[in-house]
Amino acid sequence: MTESEFIEELKSKSRASYSKLLDDFQNKVFGTCLSFVPNREDAEDIAQEVFVEVFNSISKFKGESKLSTWIYKITTNKCLEFIRKRNTKKRFAFLQSLTGDGFEIDRTHYFTEMNHPGIILENKEKSDTLFLAINGLPEAQRLVFTLHKIDGKSYQEVSDITEKSLSSIESLMFRAKKNLQKSLENFYKNDN
Repeated sequence: MTESEFIEELKSKSRASYSKLLDDFQNKVFGTCLSFVPNREDAEDIAQEVFVEVFNSISKFKGESKLSTWIYKITTNKCLEFIRKRNTKKRFAFLQSLTGDGFEIDRTHYFTEMNHPGIILENKEKSDTLFLAINGLPEAQRLVFTLHKIDGKSYQEVSDITEKSLSSIESLMFRAKKNLQKSLENFYKNDN
């Protein structure tokens, strides 16, 4: 079955095509979610949201890109949306604690579980430090860095997913590496 035939099957709401879509993309989407939000439960929730969005929006898919590129765009958008919401909640909780309204600061630590095959680090502390540093990057840099270095996408794939030029992707990667180098410098100096 060609990709265009498969897409037509999805648009016709065929159960077999949805099953095939899940078989083909479930692990890849979950892996990408885990790259952005290294907490298994949150990554699973986001992956489910991705497939709900794919199922609900497949009729709008125009075929201007590959199906996989479209699915990864939805995945990265859902991950970034989750991160933005989480950061807003943390800021709100912090502000509430400053005003003394009895709200407790959200102490959830999202960078505690790292089972993603893209990165194997020596210990949990280094893993926490690295992902906190990545999370501190500006959004465009974080997106490009995560897709390329953690999720293993080529520059061309990252360009297709983000709809940015290759030179823009290279520039964002360069700046992301420089920013990470600066933020991790102190950690590594103190680690010796």
